[in-house]
Amino acid sequence: MNTARQLCTFFLDDQLFGVDVHTVQEVIRYQEMTRVPLAPDAVSGLINLRGQIVTAIDLRKRLGMTERSSDRLPMNVVVRSDEGAVSLLVDQIGDVQKVDSDSFERPPETLRGEVRDMIGGAYKMKDRLLLLLETHRVLELSAESRN
Repeated sequence: MNTARQLCTFFLDDQLFGVDVHTVQEVIRYQEMTRVPLAPDAVSGLINLRGQIVTAIDLRKRLGMTERSSDRLPMNVVVRSDEGAVSLLVDQIGDVQKVDSDSFERPPETLRGEVRDMIGGAYKMKDRLLLLLETHRVLELSAESRN
């Protein structure tokens, strides 16, 4: 049975990622951050979102990618979690994409380790792959990932 879902998409380098649109609270431009001592490496800091303190996680670091160039400011995809809102720092915001379950593939076997757990699979689009990000897995920062 073919079922459709909507994903909020964003880019890290040239790779297209998406999260379920129902988990997204909002998308905002770069916000100044306050660093958090002894936080896991992927935690870039805390942002003040209209009086609400929100943890900002750099998805590039979380996914083991190269660091963003210093001349490019990240965008924030604020998602809701069990613990409250969390900002995912991304390079560029995409569109809301409607995807069909017929175009879904499980993560490839070549994807290993912690990254494999964070990627739920891929949707085959017309000219690229849309990687489904498992936000609950991204937010599971362990003590081993500390500076």
